[in-house]
Amino acid sequence: MKSIVVLISGNGSNLQAILDACASGFIAGQVTAVISSKADAYGLTRARDAGCAAHSLSHQDYQNREDYDSALQQLIERYQPDVVVLAGFMRILTASFVTHFSGKLLNIHPSLLPKYQGLHTHQRAIEAGDSIHGCSVHFVTEELDGGPVVLQAKVPIFADDDAETVAARVHEQEYRIYPLVIRWFCQGRLQQQGNHALLDNEPLPQYGYAHDDDEHDF
Repeated sequence: MKSIVVLISGNGSNLQAILDACASGFIAGQVTAVISSKADAYGLTRARDAGCAAHSLSHQDYQNREDYDSALQQLIERYQPDVVVLAGFMRILTASFVTHFSGKLLNIHPSLLPKYQGLHTHQRAIEAGDSIHGCSVHFVTEELDGGPVVLQAKVPIFADDDAETVAARVHEQEYRIYPLVIRWFCQGRLQQQGNHALLDNEPLPQYGYAHDDDEHDF
């Protein structure tokens, strides 16, 4: 069983999807620890309810980002993780942290990368007049939301949608594709090689696996 450490900052709905996938055997791994940047994050309750170690680590206790990330790194390493999963972790990570966990650091971002890196992605997509939006699972590199994409899922944007409506639609897809990507990683099928993601030793295209209308056997 692979050791999975999940970093959160809030409600932890993606965390719950991962916990459920581990419990059902869909992911051949175990969430060994959940670490939140906020002490009142509901995701910590989800972790405790699932029997996982739950920690909060506030940046306010550290002088700078480097000190915080160093402490975070040390805490994560206590669980000897095979993969570190960012699930709504609302902090920009330092280069040294990303380098340390290179190749086993995954994130999910609420847009079809490379579009709309950063925050407020749903509102930005609406304001741009997009009819298609979505989410992306990617490896984390030093570039913010710029690592190689593994898998994307698309959702429609309708004329009367607001950001909250679009967010709910995107979340439903996040709960599907994030556990799937973690499953691939824990099976040893997925790896990062430089600025490329490889699945079954084959480089994935820019927008990840199963893009467009291709049919695949997961």
